[in-house]
Amino acid sequence: MSPLEQSVKFLKGVGPRRAAALEAELGVQTVGDLLMCLPFRFVDRRRVHKICELQADMPFVQLCGRLVEVYTEGEGRKRRLKANFTDGTGYLELVWFHGMAHFEKTLRVDTDYVVLGRPQEWNGRFSLAHPEMEDALSAARRPRTLQPFYRSTDKLGRAGITNRVFSSMVETALALAAGKMEETLPVYILTCEKLLPLEEALRTAHFPPSAEALPEAMRRIKFEELFYLQLDILRYGHRRKRQTGGYRFARVGDFFNCFYREKLPFSLTGAQKRVLREIREDMRHGRQMNRLVQGDVGSGKTIVALMACLLAADNGFQAALMAPTEILAEQHYASLCEMTRGLGLNVALLTGSVKGKARRAVLQGAADGSVHLLVGTHALVEPTVCFLNLGLAVVDEQHRFGVRQRAALWEKNVLPPHVLVMTATPIPRTLAMTVYGDLDVSVIDELPPGRKPIRTLHYSKRDMARLYAGMRAELAAGRQAYVVFPLIEESEKIDLRNLEDGYAALCDVFPEFRVGRVHGRMKPQEKDEAMQAFLSRETQILVSTTVIEVGVNVPNASVMVVEEADRFGLSQLHQLRGRVGRGADQSYCLLVTKDELGETARRRMAIMTETNDGFEIAEEDMRLRGPGDIEGTQQSGLPFALRAADLLRDGALMQQARTLAAEVLEADPDESLPENAVLWRTLGRMKRQTKNFSAIS
Repeated sequence: MSPLEQSVKFLKGVGPRRAAALEAELGVQTVGDLLMCLPFRFVDRRRVHKICELQADMPFVQLCGRLVEVYTEGEGRKRRLKANFTDGTGYLELVWFHGMAHFEKTLRVDTDYVVLGRPQEWNGRFSLAHPEMEDALSAARRPRTLQPFYRSTDKLGRAGITNRVFSSMVETALALAAGKMEETLPVYILTCEKLLPLEEALRTAHFPPSAEALPEAMRRIKFEELFYLQLDILRYGHRRKRQTGGYRFARVGDFFNCFYREKLPFSLTGAQKRVLREIREDMRHGRQMNRLVQGDVGSGKTIVALMACLLAADNGFQAALMAPTEILAEQHYASLCEMTRGLGLNVALLTGSVKGKARRAVLQGAADGSVHLLVGTHALVEPTVCFLNLGLAVVDEQHRFGVRQRAALWEKNVLPPHVLVMTATPIPRTLAMTVYGDLDVSVIDELPPGRKPIRTLHYSKRDMARLYAGMRAELAAGRQAYVVFPLIEESEKIDLRNLEDGYAALCDVFPEFRVGRVHGRMKPQEKDEAMQAFLSRETQILVSTTVIEVGVNVPNASVMVVEEADRFGLSQLHQLRGRVGRGADQSYCLLVTKDELGETARRRMAIMTETNDGFEIAEEDMRLRGPGDIEGTQQSGLPFALRAADLLRDGALMQQARTLAAEVLEADPDESLPENAVLWRTLGRMKRQTKNFSAIS
């Protein structure tokens, strides 16, 4: 067994109790896991500051001086241990709030110490809370280097795993593995990518001899993580293409040609034509298509999906389109029926609301093949739904469906149908290479001609009179408006009260117009009635939570007001903005926030007012919030958790790793080349140690 695979509990200084805490808090089971818990910061122990040099904004400082007094203050929970410390240039207070018994026994007055901590200023005097302490004689024997600091938790602290203890564990692990650490990348990759050997990289990453040595060590560790991540994702797609047959759509027939010549409501954009060619090419060769189509709101994804469905019908196959909500499914059904009227294409709808005789007729039509295109919600994946010959499955806003729901649709035929995934949520490039890395990606990056860019304006609460005046002008011209309130789970009662108060206020401000409301706590029938009233223009203002974020198409709506916009993510704001601007009229998105905003919130509002580019917004959203917070992209969506690499900051390195992984698969599709033995062995070990999330599509 490799030293890295040894259980961490047998490492000197660990034991069962600490091993249990390490596993529970950090997922550390083996020595190798421990070595991958890298420091999040380093403190330069080569520099000794003077008390007279201290400033309130300094991070960690190291001081050398003498304890002149140790005493306690307060009683019970308010008891504190304090010490006066001086280095001859001034005095400093050291404070402990817990763990006091240990320091009361060990601290010695009139003794020299080296202390390390973050200075805080109070009433003109500096203090250090819970400083790291070492007597000056012991510190003199220790080499002055960059000291690593590791992330900790209360549970680790209770198990006695302080930063110094953790650092000592890492030193012991490195000593145990010295000279015995198996390399995890082939020699030719180390050479061509100019990477450090693994053992040297790990030692340097924990205990760098200098700040200049650290970047190369981290580059080696990050590259390996990203390389194996991409290799696994690409191998999955590669195997699927080689092993999974697909239906061959060789014919372009009457359905497609008649629609293209006679029914197309507008000329296709260049981007739509390009994506159609990519889909057509996928479906001609007898391999299952798995393609993601990204396109901003209003870019014409539905037309592209319909034309792919017509190709299926021309080749004797059925198609299914699955949407995340009944409202969206019904709107897709209505628009597809309208666009295909007179073609002889039988389009049917199946949702939870379709019951009794109508449901039986739809199920019979799917089973006997008389239904060419079945539109629905997750009702499509129910066992009672059988197709005669399903050849294409289209999934709209797929991140709203679980893997099992999608997989159930793929199993509706002998061979899995071709798969077309659509999303209007722009995905940052680095995430597209990971979460959707096994899919072929198409981007519709043009809007149909005649669409006017949506004007986005930022208002504070003090500007509401001006906002209402602009809104009234649009309503008086016969157009409609959304007013969206946040609904955050932790404060749902407060949020719903805010929505109801907002609804009442709008009824008072706009007595000449009808105001409706819809939110997730309403019964499905109530929501549908409220939405239908807005669609039919019975109500002019719709007060809502984000239930209208996806799938509401009301071309007459020209105003989107987002209350408390600073509580929404950028991508969510962009989705909400996409609910307007769907007709020929100029449309407006009005972002309302409190009067005083922090720097980050101000920056987010500025981004929304500066650009309508969804991909630019998604990249900025990821930059501000981090990849783990973007909807649907938590690391549980990745085959392996990333300990060192960062999807945001390491995009260029990931592209480099992906290119190399693709070259490896091209050269060694059967995974049999001797020079890659260590590579496939390492990937296999990683797969055994982690949950399999590779079936992303």
